[in-house]
Amino acid sequence: MAKSKNGGSGGSKARKTRAFGAVKRMINPADPRLKANAEKAAKKIADEKAAAVKHVPQPSTSLFLSHNPSLGPPYRVLVDTNFINHSLQNKLELVQGMMDCLFAKCIPTITDCVMAELEKLGPKYRMALKIARDPRFERLPCSHQGNYADDCLVQRVTVSKCYVVATCDRDLRRRIRKVPGVPLMYIVSRRYQVERLPDGGAAN
Repeated sequence: MAKSKNGGSGGSKARKTRAFGAVKRMINPADPRLKANAEKAAKKIADEKAAAVKHVPQPSTSLFLSHNPSLGPPYRVLVDTNFINHSLQNKLELVQGMMDCLFAKCIPTITDCVMAELEKLGPKYRMALKIARDPRFERLPCSHQGNYADDCLVQRVTVSKCYVVATCDRDLRRRIRKVPGVPLMYIVSRRYQVERLPDGGAAN
């Protein structure tokens, strides 16, 4: 009987030992090892940030001056589809209206993708297409994929700051305003108005 008790007592102790070993030991929050590990992790993150190469787009040198010397008469006015349509609706003659606004000779400029948009609009916009084919308009070839004109115009003026962008599209105007040094032209009260023309340029 005593042997059975000893055997039972020994098994209970073994189970208690195993149960104690299975409990996960928690490190005290004040343990200095935690602080050392946190400092190592912070140093590693700081080193990675310092080693990362940052690509910052170089601004145009003309923007360091009080005005944009790339712009000047004759002004090259980059027009989009709805600017031509709104000009027709307001009975405005494009070339004359631009010269009245800028007090200088203007060259309306149109890209291949804007022409493609006008051609896709069909017979309803045949007058706008006829105006866009005016020999006084300068045609700019497009090498990009697709015919989405807004992206083309934004990319073009980002690379070259020698254009005034003529558009009545609010979304496109918002995007162009983010490109420094590029003036905007649109229609207000049945006349053309220019925005952000450099110092010394024409007023609206």
